[in-house]
Amino acid sequence: MTADPGVTRGTRDPAARLLQLLSLLQRPRDWTGVELAERLGVTARTIRRDIEHLRELGYPVQATQGNIGGYRLSAGTAMPPLLLDDDEAVAIAIGLRAAATAAVSGIEDTSLRALAKLEQVLPSRLRRRVSHLAEAATFLPQPVQGADAELLASLAAACVAHEKVRFGYAPARGAPTRRLAEPKRLVAAGRRWYLLAYDLDRADWRTFRVDRIDALHRTGSRVPERDLPGGQDAAAYVADALAAGPGNCRAELIVHAPIERAAEGVPSSLGTLERIDEHRCRLRTAVDSPEYLAFRIAALRLDYTLVGPPDLVPHLRRIAERALGALQGQGE
Repeated sequence: MTADPGVTRGTRDPAARLLQLLSLLQRPRDWTGVELAERLGVTARTIRRDIEHLRELGYPVQATQGNIGGYRLSAGTAMPPLLLDDDEAVAIAIGLRAAATAAVSGIEDTSLRALAKLEQVLPSRLRRRVSHLAEAATFLPQPVQGADAELLASLAAACVAHEKVRFGYAPARGAPTRRLAEPKRLVAAGRRWYLLAYDLDRADWRTFRVDRIDALHRTGSRVPERDLPGGQDAAAYVADALAAGPGNCRAELIVHAPIERAAEGVPSSLGTLERIDEHRCRLRTAVDSPEYLAFRIAALRLDYTLVGPPDLVPHLRRIAERALGALQGQGE
């Protein structure tokens, strides 16, 4: 049998070569045919044939002419088959499983459908790794309804475009209102999503819970981006606003660990840490209900002592009793 004149000796199998070619084309640069041929150990003719094969599979590979021309992968209008390495495939499967319990409404079923499709095409060695996660891991359910996925996407687009928005808002206290605002950032804090925006009617910055926003209208009016007072970033500003909020339940804990270790185990969205001594630190936290605050505290991976408030005690006791009840009849 005559060897293919377009393939040099030592060429890897076509499927592996296509994977490497696709990986190169995804980098933010143009590749000449000569460069690709040298990288893959084939001839320019083989590269041209492989490029056409990728296009047939649905990958939008662009070619530019001239001395600095070359090939690159551009964004397409349809989703072609995905070529993933092992770690990428497992990471996507884990992310999809976690998304089914995330603080975003409307993506649970979609995430599970996408996960089912992915698992069907995973090699057996990877399917076992993903199935082990499903058997061994339990995701704590969200205690309340999360933010709507379409609303989050619209708010995110308005933030990026610096576009004024109007929306209805139902505060914890008082009657619903209509707001005109310049959105700055979306911030996820625990089970909630918050919109940080400059409220034009009140001429001040405000933090809005996304699940209380409705009837969003993007005005199409774009404005220069505003800077937050004091040069704060959005996450720090929202954390401070939540801690000072009148409707929040506040708690103080003594964490029995050095502050450096506590900082690794306590999410920043839960509260702020303050050093007491080399073995202990203080955690001050505030969320919007004692039930959820107890839920967050019980999930801590560090020993702690509750300082207050007393209102939190029955909620923590209920969680502890439920956990102990589940162990009745089990071995030590």
